[in-house]
Amino acid sequence: MTAPLLAPGYLLLRDAVSTPKAYLTDAALGLTEAAPRALPQDFFVAVASHVVDGGVVVKLLLVAGLWLAGWGAARLADVVVPAAGLAGQFVAATLAVWNPYVAERLLQGHWSLLVGYGCLPWVAVAVLRLRGSGDDATWWPVLFWIAVAGLTPTGLMLAATVALACCAAQGTGRSRPWCAAVSLGAAVLGALPWLVAPMLAGSLSSSQAAGVPEFAARAEPGLGTLGSLAGLGGIWNGQAVPDTRTTLFALVATAVLLVVVVVGLPTAVRCPGARPLLVLAAVAVIAPALMATGPGLAAVEAVVRAVPGLGVLRDAQKWVALALPGYAVAGASAVVTVARRVPRGAAAAVCCLALIAVLPDLAWGVGGKLASVQYPPGWTTAAALVNADPRPVVVLPQASMRHFPWAGDAPVLDPLPRWVSADVLTTGDLNIGGRTVPGEGTHARAVERLVLSGSGVEELSAAGVGWVVVEGREGPQLSLPVAFADDDIAVYRVGGDRPAASHRGIAIAAHLAWLAAVLAGAAGMIAARRRSAVH
Repeated sequence: MTAPLLAPGYLLLRDAVSTPKAYLTDAALGLTEAAPRALPQDFFVAVASHVVDGGVVVKLLLVAGLWLAGWGAARLADVVVPAAGLAGQFVAATLAVWNPYVAERLLQGHWSLLVGYGCLPWVAVAVLRLRGSGDDATWWPVLFWIAVAGLTPTGLMLAATVALACCAAQGTGRSRPWCAAVSLGAAVLGALPWLVAPMLAGSLSSSQAAGVPEFAARAEPGLGTLGSLAGLGGIWNGQAVPDTRTTLFALVATAVLLVVVVVGLPTAVRCPGARPLLVLAAVAVIAPALMATGPGLAAVEAVVRAVPGLGVLRDAQKWVALALPGYAVAGASAVVTVARRVPRGAAAAVCCLALIAVLPDLAWGVGGKLASVQYPPGWTTAAALVNADPRPVVVLPQASMRHFPWAGDAPVLDPLPRWVSADVLTTGDLNIGGRTVPGEGTHARAVERLVLSGSGVEELSAAGVGWVVVEGREGPQLSLPVAFADDDIAVYRVGGDRPAASHRGIAIAAHLAWLAAVLAGAAGMIAARRRSAVH
């Protein structure tokens, strides 16, 4: 699935951006006008990229997320449906890794979301063990997996939801309130970076409500919205979809996936640990479908306007990830359901091969669309210029997404903000289906207008602009002092500056608290395992 990424280069595909190095800028700490969508991942990559190349860091995390999803699904099947054995674990692992949700999120570039996705079955295992017996189970795994999933806000919210659902499972171990308190405590600790940042920067706004219809789940050919979501597809961006899901073959693929799941339901529902996961899976499919209806869209818009921090709800299809634990358990249970008529090994082989056969283009980087990219030499020179004198940067052309001929056919987020130690003024505007969904960057928008109107050095400097960078060959020619230019990028020196955001120390402390949760959870798990081995 990720083999093309093993080649030298960087992941650049839509929302996925990796650079040789990243820095702890105000944007990386969430102290800008934009909502803190990429915390604490930007912090982590910035720190890690000073030890290992940033492109390698992102690739390793992406591969690790998918690996954890498969391994975790097998582990969950072993805990919840032990009768399924190794055969059922194979089915659970295949279903968790080889499905439309993974393919679409790879094409959308949501590598950090897939890290959170990979943590979900592990969160379920940790909480179910607490509820089940509690004898040798500790709360350290709950802290660790929720914190790791918290690499992105959505991942943490998904993990916390799975944890709370598992608290409802039957068991003779720790009480439901105790498990819920541990889960919520871990979630709050993991969420500190993006809970604190908006309060420091005042970055939350209701402007995100404008994009709710554009981000609604999408119906695939031959399937309604509900059917697409039940088949783990239906991402809002029709361009980030495997080729086989753009035809009526999507109907066949969805039928195969659902048959594997439905066949296992009679066995799964008899397992106490599976019931809350199955209920959660049903909600995870039905709720986004309702959110895509007229009344649903109106309700989401109203919620986002009333509580701006809930703009994360816009991309409704990503919440289908909550179906993973339930689907994995049901898939594993399928081999038990048919065990009287079909040997378990044969049933598992048929299920696994069928799941792979109906989504063949997930292989080799989703049909070669996921690949390593090399930056042109001019980009390295431009980044070095800015890093030698890190003043605020304005980047043209406008809008957040770029088309670079050297980066493939798909658009990509501007890589420059992650490659320079200066703050890059970005509007966050997105063009979706010919309509512009405005971002939160009002100051950046005003400065862009100044640049495009032909303002000189003095006026731009007074507005706090230090550099103007024009990316690509189609950008405007400016009457400003040229520091560097080639066919791929041009850098203009202005010389203005703006003070760094206040409260950087508090923001860094919040990120360190998240990192401490990850490390403490890992240390606690290792210590508990050693004690268990001794006894």
